[in-house]
Amino acid sequence: MLLNDDFLLTTEWAKKLYHAHAEKMPIIDYHCHLDPQQIYEDKHFENLTEVWLFDNGAGDHYKWRLLRANGSDENSITGDADPYAKYLEFVKAIERAIGNPIYEWSHLELRRVFGIDLTINQKNAEEIWNRANEIIASPEFSAKALIRKFDVKCLCTTDNPASDLAYHKLLAQQEDENGFKVLPTFRPDDLMAVDAPGFAAYATKLGELAGVDVCDWESLKQAVAQRVDYFHEVGGRFADHGANSFFFHKADEDEVAAIVAKGLAGGALSDEEVGAYQTELTLFLMGEYARHGWTLQIHANCLRNDSTLGLERCGKDAGFDSVGDQAGLATQLRSLFDAAEQAGSLPKVILYSLNESDFLSLATLCGSFQGGGIRQRMMLGCAWWFNDQFDGMKKQLTICAQQGLLGNFTGMLTDFRSFLSYPRHEYFRRVLCHTLGEWVEQGRVPEDEEYLGAIVEDICYNNAHDQFGFFE
Repeated sequence: MLLNDDFLLTTEWAKKLYHAHAEKMPIIDYHCHLDPQQIYEDKHFENLTEVWLFDNGAGDHYKWRLLRANGSDENSITGDADPYAKYLEFVKAIERAIGNPIYEWSHLELRRVFGIDLTINQKNAEEIWNRANEIIASPEFSAKALIRKFDVKCLCTTDNPASDLAYHKLLAQQEDENGFKVLPTFRPDDLMAVDAPGFAAYATKLGELAGVDVCDWESLKQAVAQRVDYFHEVGGRFADHGANSFFFHKADEDEVAAIVAKGLAGGALSDEEVGAYQTELTLFLMGEYARHGWTLQIHANCLRNDSTLGLERCGKDAGFDSVGDQAGLATQLRSLFDAAEQAGSLPKVILYSLNESDFLSLATLCGSFQGGGIRQRMMLGCAWWFNDQFDGMKKQLTICAQQGLLGNFTGMLTDFRSFLSYPRHEYFRRVLCHTLGEWVEQGRVPEDEEYLGAIVEDICYNNAHDQFGFFE
């Protein structure tokens, strides 16, 4: 039966661990792309299409890729087609998507959010639409209500260093009333883009917020340090670097100063100059993160905006990205971590790669830089994006266990823009219990529910609660 109570739980031990331990645990979603303004304003939704597929230019680009593959025109995906017509296009695509994780996720969302246990197909489309929209129209269906429904205790958004974090500060005043925290994450993509046409304007804006006249490398560092301080004051405990590819180029201060001067003047920069600036800025930021006790997340090996026409029509984050194939990624990151460690500025780090062939090299790299009296200073992050499915999760968990301490793992995150995405934590927890249940059956771990149940609960919630400093 599709998505029954024991979905993915193929052993008695898996069922026991999930239903008695994983299922009851709250959620900490320490990396997502939800809009803090929508949370603060407690956004209500017009219909199923808006909450499920497309919301004012943003939406579920996982689902958009399926729609394009099924022949839907772009107007029925990200354009201004009728909401019901868009929804029907999605239904048609889902009918063809068996074996795709989006098939399972979508049915989980339908069941857990709306209590509708129908199969998504054209025969049931009208009934699903009407029943879901009746629930959406109720005053109780809202952004905050969805967060509370899934017992989310803390979520971390993804924020530009030039953000004033106004809505985070407002949400901090509502924490007792809301029952959850919304914390910012420092995401310096624009800061890294020294070769971008708008870099000088961005540096000026950053400086204005920091109270610093950014005119050179030294003043840029002063402004950056102030912004990290500001994020920390507002509750931030994470940074997130989108290192789609990363190349370590060490440079001295004079060389970086010349590169920044050229970037601020709008001059052309070589790949080596860009790499040197990004390396030195990353090392400087790592020192700031370590000083504050933050955790740095690095999301690596991703190809962005593959289709020029798709980017021009739909913009970024619209489903035109893919798995990267940078060779030697671990070698480049090894040099980065070694330099930071020698400087006494290596923070806690979570490493993610979109290419699963990097899992083993990154997991073993993490093992080389543990220590300093810090529990799990380095960690292989959960299966990310295209790996966010049964096989990818199971592979990541297995390598994490084989090369480190699975009991210290901080579990799942949504990395998502949708308020309906929290059933993905359930999916991960089922895969976790499936995997541990198999190990019990194979005689590889003890038949000890108290012991294994505690590990499951730690991975699902307690480790993130205890290790990241969100609740200090």
